[in-house]
Amino acid sequence: MLLWSIDATTGYDTAWARIDADCMTAEGRTCGLSPDPFWVTYTFETSDAYATRRMAVEARWAGGSAVLDLRRDDAGWTVNGVPRPELDAALDCDLAGCPLTNTMPILRHRIHREPGERDFLIAFIEVPSLRVVANAQRYTHLLANDDGGGLVRYSSGSFQSDLTIDRNGFVVDYPQLGRRVEARPALE
Repeated sequence: MLLWSIDATTGYDTAWARIDADCMTAEGRTCGLSPDPFWVTYTFETSDAYATRRMAVEARWAGGSAVLDLRRDDAGWTVNGVPRPELDAALDCDLAGCPLTNTMPILRHRIHREPGERDFLIAFIEVPSLRVVANAQRYTHLLANDDGGGLVRYSSGSFQSDLTIDRNGFVVDYPQLGRRVEARPALE
């Protein structure tokens, strides 16, 4: 289980994530108080090479709710069953305020371990509305650590942040968004 404290929303994101070979599955919940209180639940799965297969999301906020069934297959992307050809070049989705969804492009291209810079088109999911928009993102390798983790620069538009990534490809620290919460040793 992974848990992040999300400063940007005055909230948390948590996920039970599993990686098998080059596939990932996850179930998660995120909640926040800013700019307005909300909570989101999601299930996620990739196909080979960590490419998004499906993201199912439910969101609730004061006075509203939304449901999203985002899918990608050989025919392209659908949002709640409606084809979205403007997303066809994308392999990944990114749920706003969810550091877990930065993992797929990082693992696929080993950006936390190997030099390089990659540009991606991403199916970006706005929270809490769950509106899906095409979003250009760039990931740049900055540093590989001896433990297998690294430092990766994430940028989208004018936003930029240097992410600390663990050896498994998960975000540890995401300046301007939040940081992972680690378990403390039990007191004796």
